[in-house]
Amino acid sequence: MPLPLPPALVPPPTDLSLFRAALSHSEFALPHSYSSAHRVVRVERKSCVLATPDGPRTVPTTIGVAVGDWALLDDAGQVSGIQPRSTEIRRLGVGGRAVEQVLAANLDIVAVCAPLERDARLGRVERLLALAWASGAQPLLVATKIDLCRPEDVGPALSQFGAAAPGVDVVPVTVTDLTSLDPVRAMIAPDRTLVAIGASGAGKSTLINGLVGGMELATGAVRESDGKGRHTTAWRELVELPGGGYLIDTPGLRAVGLSDAAEGVDAAYADITDLAAQCRFSDCGHESEPGCAVRAAIERGEIDAGRLERHRKLQRELAFQARRFDARARSEERKRWAKLSRNSNPARP
Repeated sequence: MPLPLPPALVPPPTDLSLFRAALSHSEFALPHSYSSAHRVVRVERKSCVLATPDGPRTVPTTIGVAVGDWALLDDAGQVSGIQPRSTEIRRLGVGGRAVEQVLAANLDIVAVCAPLERDARLGRVERLLALAWASGAQPLLVATKIDLCRPEDVGPALSQFGAAAPGVDVVPVTVTDLTSLDPVRAMIAPDRTLVAIGASGAGKSTLINGLVGGMELATGAVRESDGKGRHTTAWRELVELPGGGYLIDTPGLRAVGLSDAAEGVDAAYADITDLAAQCRFSDCGHESEPGCAVRAAIERGEIDAGRLERHRKLQRELAFQARRFDARARSEERKRWAKLSRNSNPARP
């Protein structure tokens, strides 16, 4: 039996605004062939929940769908296909397998949530921003839990976040002052879709509770020993915001594997990428080569040396994953040809 929908997905009997809006949304104006498309608001093991004019509907599916997809139904009431995605946020499957997992689709904004701390884990923040840039949507860095940060540490911590997110708006928020959420509300309204991502305990559910207003998503404590939180969101779900727009909550990301995200990494490290183009040698390794613009910027204090090392780490990871995917593709191709060969030359009795 499917789990009941959370309150924000179950409209009052006389209010079907979420579901009608999902079908008539101007940004997702559908051609005639997609006239029966419905927005996916939750994905379960072998089924998904769709927004329909008559309310939420749970339907079986045998194809890969993601929250935010526009799904098509066949005559049997099963999902038969999806509309081409405008954007999608992807990561490597859990366990580092050479397969990709789509976390959400058809997004306008990817909000990376990270608690504001004096010594924040900038490597994780930069990795999530690379994931956000690679999605094709607009990245946003939300600095959460500023009420837990010592007042004298707020300024330096925000400066660290700003240096780790060139070209990205950094919005500090706290649930003790709901007006701090106004910049985020302005970006979503009236009818855009935002997905919130971050580690467990990063403040995503608390942020979403503040945006939704009156809806209480589960929130959990953070362990003092390692700063990690419990998984307070069990599945990805799309909810409607009171002022318009849609929001996708996601479970905490313990691992964020990147693949096919070279452009996202370049954008996340745009300061280094731009400087590298000014180096004397096109293959500069930014070590001791003469005329290295990146090393010169580090010596001037414009870029932190640790940021360059984190950039190199992600580049090595992308190169490794590219080799893995190539090897997997070659293996699958060999299996396909072996099967074709067996079928075309059946054994004689």
